[in-house]
Parts: sequence; C-alpha cells; structure tokens
Amino acid sequence: MMSARPRASSEPPEMMPNLPRRLALGLPALLPAGRALAAWPERPIRLIAPFPPGSGTDILARIIAEPLSRVTGQPVVVENRPGANGVVGAQAAATAPADGTVLLMMGTSVGAINPHTVRRLPYDPARDFAPVGTIAEQPYILVAPPNAPGDLAAWLEAARGRDLTYGYGNAGSLIMGAMLARMAGLKVTGVPYRGSTDALNDLSAGRVDFSFADFGAGLEQGRNGRIRLLAQTLGNAFPLAPDLPLLASAVPGFDAGVWFSVVTPAATSPEIVRQMETALDRVVRDAAFGQRLVALGLAPMHMGSADFGRFLAQQIGAWGERVRMAGIEPQ
Repeated sequence: MMSARPRASSEPPEMMPNLPRRLALGLPALLPAGRALAAWPERPIRLIAPFPPGSGTDILARIIAEPLSRVTGQPVVVENRPGANGVVGAQAAATAPADGTVLLMMGTSVGAINPHTVRRLPYDPARDFAPVGTIAEQPYILVAPPNAPGDLAAWLEAARGRDLTYGYGNAGSLIMGAMLARMAGLKVTGVPYRGSTDALNDLSAGRVDFSFADFGAGLEQGRNGRIRLLAQTLGNAFPLAPDLPLLASAVPGFDAGVWFSVVTPAATSPEIVRQMETALDRVVRDAAFGQRLVALGLAPMHMGSADFGRFLAQQIGAWGERVRMAGIEPQ
C-alpha cells in the first residue's frame, strides 16, 4: 500500500485535521521565505552610483531610477558613494545585504579597468556581484586639430614616421592612445591633463596631435568646428553617428568603448535576480527611455544576466591587455 504523502490542495483541514481551518489557511504566510518564490521588491531599492553627483554615471542612474520605480512599484533611491574611481561605491554594494534592496551602477571603469589599475582592489567584479543586465554604451572618438586631414586613412598616413603627442584627461583616453600606437605602428608621447576638457582645448589650439574624446563632448566640438572627428572606437557602426568611420576600418581589430550596467550583491537569490533582469529589460527597451539615452550620447545596450556575465568576463580580460599596453602600473 502506498504511504500517505502531503499534497497541494485547497483543503487545509484534510492535510492537518487537528488544526482549526483559519490557522491552517494562514500557514503559508508563516513558512520560511525560502520555501516559496520571493516577492520582489518588498521594500525600497537603493541604486548606488559610485561617482559624484553630476557625473555621467550619476545622471544615468537618476534617469533610470524613475522608470525602474514605476516597473517595480517601489521607490528607487539613487545613493552617491564616490571615491577612488568608483572603488568606494562598488565595495559598499559588494558588502551590502543580498536581500534584493541594493543595485550598483557598474560601468567600464568599475567593472573592467579597476581590476588592473588598483592595487589590492577590495572587490572582485565577477565574484562579488550577480550580473543583472546592461543599459547603454558609447564609443570614444579619435579627434585631431581642426586643420588635420579629414580622412582617417590620410591622417594615419601623415602620422606614420612622425613623433606625435596625444592629450588625455582620463584613464580611458590614455589607454586608447596606447592601443592606437601599438596597433597602428605610431610613435607617440602622452601628455596628461587634469580633465578631458583641458585636453580638447589644447587639441583645438594645435598643441597636441590627437586625443580620444568622450562621445558627447567630442561630437559637439566636432560639429562646432573646434576639432576634427576622425573615427569612433567600437567595432561596429554606432547608431547615434552612423556616418562616423570605424577606427577598425583602418586599424583592424580596434574595438573598445564605454558601457553601463546594473549588478547586485552576488549572494542575491537567483529568483530575485531574474525579476531584476526582467524589470531592467522593460526599462531599457522602452522608447521614451531610449530617447533620454540618445540625449546623453548613449545607445541602448540589451544584454540579460547570462549574456552580460559572459561579456563582463571578456571585458575584464580585454581591458587587462589594454592597461598593460598602456604601461599603467597598479597604484
């Protein structure tokens, strides 16, 4: 004879005949949370931006917080935790409770560059976070003084055999310059600036030979005639500037850009991560949100949790090679 087994039923008294019906009906609410699918989110969400107010990461976080709040039904509060090129905020997120209430804005610097430039980094971007999904991407733009040859191939031909200087105001621009020198066979000397604006000002005046500009700033100054736009750095056409040549068309294999994503503490339950992934995907695919990205010079980037996890691993390896190419030592 088969032994009696508990069965899913709408008749609690038959399952537990010694309990009053009202108490038996209430038992599911008393079960430990792990026995059922997690209801997410049950509380307000903290979205940590690891850079200061007014930074690109902060602006993007505030743009995404409002529609994400609508989708989830809970307030999404942007919390700025700046310091050490994103290290402070990333560490805060990595050590936060894995209860579905904390998200981190992870960009290229925090996710792929810091592991190679920060000595004793207190977090591991692959181990300490669960990937949720990507938000947006943009390239750098190779730029030259306004009187430079306007054709990429002609500029490279004129540049070979000369001693060139390139201005950089951040780590990304420094690394791009070193990549170009190695891959195109150019002889270059980097000139550091306090920021990208100063580097572009000197470029416009002809004090340096080239630079790599952030997409928005470079496009604006190029359209104003202050600098010459030569190429963009992604390996595929960028929808916001489809006519801008690919640097890879003249320097095969050149493919690098800036991306933004959302992650959560690694121990967050897979079910909650799946719900986060669904919510983020709804926001990123919304047409109105896409228009707000375009206004910032960003294109929507659609990767779910699994695809982004693989992409992040690839990016960590690729940026490691680029950092070594630039001769940057961990500090």
